[in-house]
Amino acid sequence: MEKHKTVGIGEVSKQTQVSQRQLRFWEEQSYIQPERVVCGDRAYRQYSSGDIRLIGTIKQYLDEGYQLKAAVEKAKATMEKKI
Repeated sequence: MEKHKTVGIGEVSKQTQVSQRQLRFWEEQSYIQPERVVCGDRAYRQYSSGDIRLIGTIKQYLDEGYQLKAAVEKAKATMEKKI
């Protein structure tokens, strides 16, 4: 079974042009759920390609003028249609 590639919050921020602070806030609000990987006494966020697509779609709707909650709802609906 192939392991899914994941990337850290810094790379996701660069790829999507969404700040790390925004990503953390979205996670606090349960809009996104990155995987947490524990290494020693620290936990790191790891984002899958699906997470990155969702984040990019949320940002697209925000750029179009939607409020965050509406952007998340539209993005999730869009992602479900693509599956």
